[in-house]
Amino acid sequence: MNRFVVISGCSGGGKSTLLRELNGRGYAIVEEPGRRIVQEEVSHKGSALPWVDGAAFLRRAIAMSLADRAVAAPLKGWVFFDRGLIDAAAGLENLTGEMALAPLAEVHRYHRVVFMTPPWPEIFQRDLERRHGFDLAEAEYSRLLETYKSLGYEVVLLPKAPVKERADLVLQVLGA
Repeated sequence: MNRFVVISGCSGGGKSTLLRELNGRGYAIVEEPGRRIVQEEVSHKGSALPWVDGAAFLRRAIAMSLADRAVAAPLKGWVFFDRGLIDAAAGLENLTGEMALAPLAEVHRYHRVVFMTPPWPEIFQRDLERRHGFDLAEAEYSRLLETYKSLGYEVVLLPKAPVKERADLVLQVLGA
């Protein structure tokens, strides 16, 4: 949908912080599927975790991303997604070779502009839900950057700047 805007990029690059800022300005947001899945799986002692069963985790992320789009459809105005369907499908394709990306990406488009948070080692932190290192975050960022470009999205790289400046830039680019 033309109102659905993806904030993607490097893990630990400030996406969630940016989404909270946009939400504080009155915009609808959709939290990252991966974090929600990890929280659910850990609380239920499940195995669909990126460090246990990456393929199951990514399949759940795809399903959750599709459900998120359906829930967001009736919302008015811009809806900002912390990652989403393309990130999950690209991850599954990279991990398993399953060709999930092309059919999903063609049918379920987002706004033509995708905002990417670059690798930012000064703010990157591991936590209970982000157990991977910065090297894997950078590799994922590179894959996603190429993926979004290959799908015809206009990619806007967000500066390493305070969150209010990043939010201003996002809204300026969108003409909001």
